[in-house]
Parts: sequence; structure tokens; C-alpha cells
Amino acid sequence: MTTTDLPRWRTDDLYAGLDDPALEPGLAALGSDIAALEQQFDALAIRKDGAPVSADLLATVLDALNAVAERVGVLRAYLLAFVATDSRDARAQGLMSTLTTLTLPLGPLRSRLTAWIGGLDDQTLDSLMSDSETGRTYAELLRRSARLARHQMSPPEEDLAARLRPSGAGGWAKLHGNVSSVLKGEFRGEALPVTALRALASDPDEAVRRGAFEAEIAAWQSAEVVMAASLNGVKGEEGTLAARRGFADPVGPSLLTHGIDHETLDAMQGAVVRSLPDFRRYFQAKARALGKAKLDWWDLLAPVGQSVTHWSYGAGTRFVEEGFRTYSAELGDFAARAFRDDWIDAGPREGKRSGAFCMRWQGGRSRVLMNHDPSLDSVSTLAHELGHAYHNHQLAGVPPLLRETPMTLAETASIFCETIIQNAALEKASGQERLYVLETQLLGHAQVVLDIHSRFLFERAVYEKRAERDLNPQEFAGLMTWAQRETYGDALETLHPYMWAVKGHYYGLPFYNYPYTFGLLFGLGLYAQYLQAREAGTVADFQRRYDDLLASTGKEDARRLAARFGIDLHSPDFWEGSLDVIRGQIAAYEGESQRV
Repeated sequence: MTTTDLPRWRTDDLYAGLDDPALEPGLAALGSDIAALEQQFDALAIRKDGAPVSADLLATVLDALNAVAERVGVLRAYLLAFVATDSRDARAQGLMSTLTTLTLPLGPLRSRLTAWIGGLDDQTLDSLMSDSETGRTYAELLRRSARLARHQMSPPEEDLAARLRPSGAGGWAKLHGNVSSVLKGEFRGEALPVTALRALASDPDEAVRRGAFEAEIAAWQSAEVVMAASLNGVKGEEGTLAARRGFADPVGPSLLTHGIDHETLDAMQGAVVRSLPDFRRYFQAKARALGKAKLDWWDLLAPVGQSVTHWSYGAGTRFVEEGFRTYSAELGDFAARAFRDDWIDAGPREGKRSGAFCMRWQGGRSRVLMNHDPSLDSVSTLAHELGHAYHNHQLAGVPPLLRETPMTLAETASIFCETIIQNAALEKASGQERLYVLETQLLGHAQVVLDIHSRFLFERAVYEKRAERDLNPQEFAGLMTWAQRETYGDALETLHPYMWAVKGHYYGLPFYNYPYTFGLLFGLGLYAQYLQAREAGTVADFQRRYDDLLASTGKEDARRLAARFGIDLHSPDFWEGSLDVIRGQIAAYEGESQRV
């Protein structure tokens, strides 16, 4: 199957196409409904020091918000399905811009809701959450609103910040994404998209990897002025708003967004720092396997070991479905449905966004974007994104406001499903193939633990410097290589000074990095409990509690959900336990790399 033959996701189950006669009237009707929602908020005095908060009034307001949010979600997903697969599609870009403009009032309305709820004293809030069905159902939203309200600016300021976002940080982020999607580099006489150049990082030939790396660096360097302006714009706005809202540091807003506290972050990050020497041992072993004294950046994704399996897309889908069935028939059936009903846009092509993601489509259905290559890593990515889709499936029965899952918990099902597939591959492997599977596992873990830590250090440093003035491209590059050296130590000879331009995460949510580490280590901890349940013959009970956890990620915070499984997120022991799983894989890798 060639790249052009790989499946593309289905979109005609929502609209016949971007020229569907119902699409623009649907957008216009949504705009009318949002205007009506604004009028309702005014009439009901939903604002700071407005109408007294009662269970009935709260239910009325939340029902109205949920109804609008449901329609917004479907329209946004539909348009993103075109924008993400072809950034040059002017029609899709225009309609997405229209949707963005129409939905601008929703930000200020959510701020008003937060301020309204945040005006409650602790006793009244507790009473509302215990004495009414609405309060009990939306308890986490109420608790989160109370915390957020402590950091709100005045209502006019919050309204202005929300309305300026699309032309401020949002506009800079859009510019970064659009430029990145069409950026090309010269490689062996051919202009290749940077996504294609980055794909060559896993080529077995070092000359190819190095040439592609150098071409990629040159490409990013050619766009460094635009990228630096974009990052200055995003971080400047975010840092200013964090300070104006009274946060002690730029990390503070992300803790509220990601649903954890400082104690959890500190416990996890402390364990990560203690694990860095172990990851460096992995890189040293990989360097020896490649016949080098040290790795260069272009070696990080280099293949080690050899797979007897040709991981075509078709082989990958079969392996994922079979692996999922070892966990449960329901999960296997779910994967089969996703493949059968064309939920996946699999192949790389010009104009398509790099990487992979999953988005809710409608009901319990999702759409998955990936850029397949014939490797176990790509198959693991497929399993990972289907994990997100399974999570969406579990959330299908709750309204939109209760689907608002923080990133920390959003990675739970994806890591769990990815682990199922990687362990299935490891169980049947031996010799060179076993080394190949271990390499695939550790390659992913190193990215999510070690490289993510470098991104966290970089972003924190950028906020500190950006509070003083704009940074130039060379300063961003200097901070990037500093953060990488702090993390990778002396395990790498060559670093990547333009990773700040590569990663779109820096241009989206603040600290869109450490939640991935949380998700990996939390997912590994849950998977360890699943293995214990399998040995004890209590898998059905674990599956029931696990599905309930996924369905509750908008109803409870991370610490409460973890406690259902006896996990204390403030305890370093939990994080060390999950990292011990990875340490065991590193030890196995060292042994296998010496034997083959």
C-alpha cells in the first residue's frame, strides 16, 4: 500500500462537503444561538456579584452552555478535518476563521460563569455540591471555578482578553502552524517538507539521517524570524496575563488547566530528575549498538535491532485489533469499528499537519490523524490515538462541560493502549527483534520523560526572559540547547537548537509538556495494576473501574481519581515505581544490545 493508498478519514457523515448548503446556515444559526446565550446571561445576571447562585439557576445556565458547546464541537471538528489535512485549503481556513469569530463570546461567558460561581463562600459551595443533583454532578467544575475565580481580572479585562486572543496569541499560533506546514528543506537536490525530513530521522543509514537533520536545521533557520516573532507573541501575552491574574509564577495557570497541584508536579519532576542518569545509560548503550562513542541528535530515532515483521499499515491495524482483544473484546471491537468506519487519516502528504492527534467527532465517534511509516513506533502511535478515541467513547454519555478532561488525565487511555501493543510485540519477539521492540519502547519513553523535561526547562526559562523583553532567534536557540544539555547531559554530542520552532506545543497551551510525562507514568501505574488483576483473576472488576475512571475525568480531579486505585500522587514512591518499569526495560536493552 503506497502513501496515496492509505485511508483518509470520512467526513461526509456530518456534511457532504465544504460546499454543503447546510454548512454556512449552520454556522449562522450557531452565531444566533450564541447571541441568545449572551442575552440569557444578561437577563439572569450571571456575573460577579450578580444573581444568587441556586441549584435551579445553575442547572438552567449549564444546560444552555452544554447545548451550544455540543454544536460548536461538531462544527469545529468538521472544519479541522480539512484544515489539518491541507493547510492550503482556503475555503476550510475561511470557514474556520468564521467559526472562531462566532465563538469569541463564549470565552467571556465562561469567565462570567467562573466569577459568578467563585463568589460563593466555602460553606455555600459545599452545601450546593452536597444538597443538589446539579451540584453533585458538576462538583469538580464548581471547585475549579472557585479556584479560577481567585485569579480573575475584572470582568471587562477578562472579556477583552478573551476577545483579543484570536488576533493575539491565537493568531501567532496560527501563523506558526501555517508556516510550519509548508516549510521545506533542500535534501539531495530535492525540496522536501520538514515533516518528510523529520521522518528520515529513523532511516538506518546515518548519512541519510545526518543529511536530513542538516537540511531540517537549515529550513527552520530560514524561518527563524517568523518563528521567534510567533513565540514572543504567544509567551508575551501568556506571561502578562499570568502576572495580571496574580499567579506567583508562569507555571501556576497550567496547574489549574491541567488539574494537578504543585505538590504533585514537584513529586513527579523530582522522580524524573533522579531518572536522568538511567536514560543516559540507555543512550550510551544505543551509541555502542550503532558503533559510536556518543549519539548525535540525528541518531535519537535511529533503528536498533531488526524486525522480521513488515509493519505496513494493514499489518499494524491487524496487530492493534488483536492486541486490544487480549485486554477485552470490547476494546478489540472498538478498534475494528474505527478501521471499518474510516475514522483514520493515515498517510503523510503535502499540506497535512505533522505528528498525530485524535479529536472527538460526534457522539462516541472520533477521528484520528497520523502520518504512517512502516515501523512498530507508528503502530504504537496508532494504538495511542485509538486510546484517546476509546476515552472519547467512554465520555459519550456525559454533556460537553463534563468531558473537559485536563491533559494530565487525557493521556491515561492512550498510554494504556500503547503499552498493550508494545508489550504484545515484546512477548513474541526474540534476538534482534526483541532489541527492536525494546528500542521502540525506550525511544518513546525517552521522548516523554527526558525530552519533555528539557521542554519544561526551556519554557520556564523563556517566560522568565520574555518578561524583560523580546528574545531573538539566537537567544531561543541558546535556551533550547541549554535545556537539552541539562537533561541529556553528555550522552549527546550534537543538539537541536531549533526544537523551539519544531514543537507546536510551545505555541498552544502553556506548559503543554509535563502532562505527557504525567500521562505516561500514571498510565504505566494503572497498567501494572491491570497485570496484578490478571494474575488475581479480577480483570473484570479492574476493567469496570478503569472505564468508570475514563468516564469521570471531567467530574473529578487527578488526585481523587488516582485515589480510587490506591495511588497517592504526592508520594514520590508512586512515580519511582512507574519509572522502575522503564529502568527494567533499560536494563533489558543493555543486555540484549550486548548479546546481538
